[in-house]
Amino acid sequence: MADESLQRDGPRSSMPAELHYPHSEYSQWKFKLFRVKSMEKAPLPGQTQPEKGALLGITPPAAPNIDSDNGMGPGSVMKLCLGGKSKEYVEGPSQRVDMKLQEMDTHMNHLRCLCRLCGVILRKVKGPVHDVQGHLDEISKCALRRMGCKFPSWPEIILKVFKVDVTDDIESIHPLSFCHRCWVVAIRGGGVCSFTRTNVPEWKPHCSPCHLCSPRKPSFQRTGRKKRKVIPRAQSLAKRTRWEHSESIVVGERRALRPFGEHHHVPVLRPWRKQSIQRDQWVRNITHCQKDHLKARLISEKLPVDFLYSFTCLVCDHLLSDPVQAPCGHLFCRSCIIKYNHVLGPHCPACNLSCAPDDLSSPAKAFLSALHSLPLLCPRSGCEKQVRLDSFKAHCLSHELDEQHTKQQSSELDSYLLTNKGGRPRQHLLSLTRRAQKHRLRDLKTQVKVFADKEEGGDLKSVCQTLFLLTLRSQNEHRQADELEAMMQGRGSGLHPAVCLAIRVNTFLSCSQYHKMYRTVKATSGRQIFQPLHALRTTEKELLPGFIQFEWQPALKNVSTSCSVGIINGLSGWASSVDDVPADTVTRRFRYDVALVSALKDLEEDIMDGLRESGMEDSACTSGFSVMIKESCDGMGDVSEKHGGGPAVPEKAVRFSFTVMSVSVLADEEEKEVTVFTEPKPNSELSCKPLCLMFVDESDHETLTSVLWPIVAERDAMKESRLILSMGGLARSFRFQFRGTGYDEKMVREMEGLEASGSTYVCTLCDTTRAEASQNMVLHSVTRNHEENLDRYEIWRTNPFSESVDELRDRVKGISAKPFLETHPTLDALHCDIGNAIEFYKIFQDEIGEVYKKVNPSREERRSWRAALDKQLRQNMKLKPVMRMNGNYARRLMTQETVEVVCELVPSEERREALRELMRIYLQMKPVWRATCPAKECPDQLCRYSFNSQRFADLLASTFKYRYNGKITNYLHKTLAHVPEIIEKDGSIGAWASEGNESANKLFRRFRKMNARQSKAFELEDVLKHHWLYTSKYLQKFMEAHKNSAKILQTTIDPVENQDYEDMSLEDFEF
Repeated sequence: MADESLQRDGPRSSMPAELHYPHSEYSQWKFKLFRVKSMEKAPLPGQTQPEKGALLGITPPAAPNIDSDNGMGPGSVMKLCLGGKSKEYVEGPSQRVDMKLQEMDTHMNHLRCLCRLCGVILRKVKGPVHDVQGHLDEISKCALRRMGCKFPSWPEIILKVFKVDVTDDIESIHPLSFCHRCWVVAIRGGGVCSFTRTNVPEWKPHCSPCHLCSPRKPSFQRTGRKKRKVIPRAQSLAKRTRWEHSESIVVGERRALRPFGEHHHVPVLRPWRKQSIQRDQWVRNITHCQKDHLKARLISEKLPVDFLYSFTCLVCDHLLSDPVQAPCGHLFCRSCIIKYNHVLGPHCPACNLSCAPDDLSSPAKAFLSALHSLPLLCPRSGCEKQVRLDSFKAHCLSHELDEQHTKQQSSELDSYLLTNKGGRPRQHLLSLTRRAQKHRLRDLKTQVKVFADKEEGGDLKSVCQTLFLLTLRSQNEHRQADELEAMMQGRGSGLHPAVCLAIRVNTFLSCSQYHKMYRTVKATSGRQIFQPLHALRTTEKELLPGFIQFEWQPALKNVSTSCSVGIINGLSGWASSVDDVPADTVTRRFRYDVALVSALKDLEEDIMDGLRESGMEDSACTSGFSVMIKESCDGMGDVSEKHGGGPAVPEKAVRFSFTVMSVSVLADEEEKEVTVFTEPKPNSELSCKPLCLMFVDESDHETLTSVLWPIVAERDAMKESRLILSMGGLARSFRFQFRGTGYDEKMVREMEGLEASGSTYVCTLCDTTRAEASQNMVLHSVTRNHEENLDRYEIWRTNPFSESVDELRDRVKGISAKPFLETHPTLDALHCDIGNAIEFYKIFQDEIGEVYKKVNPSREERRSWRAALDKQLRQNMKLKPVMRMNGNYARRLMTQETVEVVCELVPSEERREALRELMRIYLQMKPVWRATCPAKECPDQLCRYSFNSQRFADLLASTFKYRYNGKITNYLHKTLAHVPEIIEKDGSIGAWASEGNESANKLFRRFRKMNARQSKAFELEDVLKHHWLYTSKYLQKFMEAHKNSAKILQTTIDPVENQDYEDMSLEDFEF
């Protein structure tokens, strides 16, 4: 018998029979032979482990007996080894539950060592650990409140910053803490955003291949590579003791977690725990109901054990709280059985039968009445009352209320504190709404107001600010106190909203970019240097059209009298009918009269300064103001972008803009007007205000006419009325004069109904043909005007004399469409330079190839001449070839140095001299049409202009006759024939050029990229709005007054330099 017992207790007693014969069914177990070998060294389930106790001289307690009835018969150990921790290989329901509880306890210990947000090990990050579900501590609350965040708890801040909802976190799946590094990220973002990219891991429930409990093997074991032998070093540390390794928790490849908390430097042997006690500890770690549920020892009377056992939860061993009954008849607390089933599966903890949450039901009423009538003894010292179970919580709550009442009576501020009559806990003052704050502080406000009226003359603001200042000084917050004192004295460090708006517009910052800069500066410096976006939008309303009140006398015809009109749809005035086709365009504009009022109000300070400098009294100058407006319109070409949606509209844009050139006044009893304002930079992009933006091709005459026709109607109505506008505190009247001069050749022909620029009639100012202009280049006068063009169009439309097409065309002098917008007969200086530069560029090519000797040169020859010219200009003048001539290229090309470089390629010396002479004469004429006031800037060139133009024409007709025999370009004809007459009539050509409108093309592209949106209509509104703000004189003056704001900002911000990101703490911030 002893031999049998000895044999049964041997190390191989529980092995199956097939293992004694290795050749039978070899394929079923050959890959798990290493488990059998490890089992040989491991003790059997019926044996204890006295070796650890023997090493330290500790005698462990006796192990509990495990009978064969519990399922641990022969072969069960082998099943455990071969099957791992799967349920079907562990025999006995109680042991299966214990194994699962042990696994979950280990898994939850792993989770407690990790960060919820970044997944790093908590002990590797310096700084305190923070509770995910907890409320803000005082340091965090103070730091976030100064940046505008008023959230009271961490889940709301984590949702805003990390975009993770942690309100439904479960302890068995998610970690309950986050590290100090993630705390720093949340504080830096102000509780609303994150400036650091944090990858939040996806936490999954525990399973058999869990990456925390069952880490992957090292790479050398997976791939079969040999582990490299480590060379021992003399100064290497000794190996850890076995007990230190036993406390580590393996969580991944070549990594180990230690329990978070105090470090144990001395090997400690864990005491043996009874199996039932260990199981209770595991269950408590899952349910966490110790603070909520009542213990059975609170029952005052000595009741039978079986009777008391019927009122105890089978999961937590506490008295039943909100009891539920399983289908098998066992009773549990509702919260305990739900948490238990969530972790261990839907089965009863007592009998292991199926027990889903939907199967739970409420016990019988008789049982509930018996449960609620149990007598409990109050644990409060000095009370010792017997209370029923159903009224026990109310009894404990009365003790807490008594303590609160006692504390309130002993407080010095009892008269100022209000009793919290509601069921919620009393909230902090700063977490309340504005209305609730007023309600709570109403008594204090009344007392402070009485004091201010009695002692400080009613200055309530100064009293409150002084109280706040003294509070800051008493708490040693001198930095914030200095800022408040500076603001009270009018020297605060915050920028004016207009300055912030000017910075945003001039640096082309979108809303999100400006808000990010505002948050960063506020978080870094601790000060609100830049103003928030809502303050900028308030300033925008005052600067955009539609904010100022005005009146027209008489009222404008067919124009609304409303003054509060902002950006409108340019197609809103179209009459819709069945036959009309909807316009294939998107357009946005200001109403013309509202825009003019806003532009005049923007110049109010300059106009009043002009009145004072002229020696006029403000009261004497209330009428007789005359405003000169320059109008410009030009196509911007292809402005296509990759973003945007909406209707399929052409990606070509047109801008209509205006410039206030001058303001003059005719005072009472005066005979001559006095100019009180003149635009110092009439061709600057800062003075050219946008009126209308449209996605339309400038060659589309019908669409362009339809879009601009409402502007023309408003313009004609304003010519016959006068504006009454408050300026300088007095109502003053203004009349407007309009000059459409900022148009290029193509746009003038579109608006006046002329044929294209390549037609027979070469000029938009006179009726001469191209052949006549080439024969007589100088002697011509301005004959065309808008009224005559309208009459000629009627003749073209009706043909009253029944003439042929050629005869009719010769009679109307090239008018083929209805003129819809009056243009001033002048010459555009910018496009004149560009057109003449194109002509000189072609002359240079012809002279290099000696075209005067050839009749019809081939295309290949012309290409070779152009390539040689481009190469010469690139090498010597740094001029890169362009596909289309622009103003910058034209200015650099039309110089004497360029002619000298080109003459190196001209073979004949005679032709070189002719080229030099031609350029020299042109450079003497150019300042006349480019100057803003030629009579003051270049009087000598103005007097010699007629002589120089005649010499230039003779040179073209003789030396360069091969090119100008019977033909001449449009701008050369205007340069030679019409410049003196235009200057004599208008006084200048350069001041009325379209250069300001042309230079604003790049602004359109930058503002469109700045306000990239899905809808082209909203995008066009934003571009028009910010372009108007860009030209505001008010914002420009603020920018001039705050040139050094960048230096002030740099000295205000004290950047934190951290070498190691893991070492960040609260001291790194200067809140």
